[in-house]
Amino acid sequence: MKRILVTGGAGFIGSHLCTKLINDGHSVICLDNFFTGSRSNVWHLMDNSRFELVRHDVTVPFNAEVDEIYNLACPASPVHYQHDPVKTVKTSVMGAINMLALGRQVGAKVLQASTSEVYGDPIVHPQLEEYWGNVNPVGIRSCYDEGKRCAETLFMDYHRQKKLRIKIIRIFNTYGPLMSKNDGRVVSNFIVQALKDEDITLYGDGSQTRSFQYVDDLVEGMVRMMDTDDKFVGPINIGNPNEFTIKELAEKVIELTGSKSKFIYKPLPGDDPKQRQPDITLAKEKLNWEPSVYLEEGLIKTIEYFKSIL
Repeated sequence: MKRILVTGGAGFIGSHLCTKLINDGHSVICLDNFFTGSRSNVWHLMDNSRFELVRHDVTVPFNAEVDEIYNLACPASPVHYQHDPVKTVKTSVMGAINMLALGRQVGAKVLQASTSEVYGDPIVHPQLEEYWGNVNPVGIRSCYDEGKRCAETLFMDYHRQKKLRIKIIRIFNTYGPLMSKNDGRVVSNFIVQALKDEDITLYGDGSQTRSFQYVDDLVEGMVRMMDTDDKFVGPINIGNPNEFTIKELAEKVIELTGSKSKFIYKPLPGDDPKQRQPDITLAKEKLNWEPSVYLEEGLIKTIEYFKSIL
């Protein structure tokens, strides 16, 4: 049994990770400031003696005796991370510094949940880990993109300079139960609009592409990455290489919900990536991992979740 700290543990992805770690027999400290996370996401764990929920902001140092740290804390959808961009940068940068300092203090291994957004609006397709990205450092998305890029820098420098054990994963678009209906992500937007028979909003002409992975696949990849040999630090792509246009996603959601929704079109937001697809060769080689949940299967589960909360 390991004692594990999960920052952002009451969020969408963090709560699924906490559940898996508890089910695997570990002791978990879930840290969250509840800006985008919710106690309801981890309510089912509250009676477990190996689970502890702590309200805390990662921009402030935190102390605990732990073996591993998963650093997930940061709003991950444009609606949330653009709400307070300065706070978003602080969360990524100061959060990384504080978790790295804790890892060094107690000898813990630290995993950074980075993002495919470090690739920006890519001119290399699909995206390999060696690609340095095409990010606008002064754009409206840069608070998130550059915050995560800086966090990766900090992790690598702590590893090289201070010999800290680290892992870096780059997460591609993820969906599943426990997503917030107001988070602005495309999957939750489309499902909520479809279930309400409201017009579905497409930005641009809907031809921009994304690769959607189900949350259970992501969590499995995260745990496998944490368990790799200390010599392998990443970064590594964790995502589903099956690529769809945004319009194809909307059409699939309408089909699965039986919705009467129609499409409406709005201008593409600034710096919105035109395409996004992971190359997961490294994940297959190093983690023996690839996603197992197909889009339709995952969407059905996610739609059922949203039906239960709407």
